[in-house]
Amino acid sequence: MALADDDTPRIATAVHLVGQDISTLSVEELVERIALLRDEIARLEEAKAQKAATRSAADALFSR
Repeated sequence: MALADDDTPRIATAVHLVGQDISTLSVEELVERIALLRDEIARLEEAKAQKAATRSAADALFSR
C-alpha cells in the first residue's frame, strides 16, 4: 500500500545544493535560485531570532 495517495497534488520545489555546478543554468534560473536562497536565509534568520529569544527568556528565568 502506498503511503501517499496518487491523486494528491505534489508541490514542485526548486532545489539548490551549495557548491553545485551552475554553469548550465540560464539567467532566469539563476534569478530564481537567488530568490530561493534569499527566502531561505530570511527563514533561517527568523528561526535564529526565535531561538535566541527563547534562550534569553530561559537564561533570565534560571539565572536568579
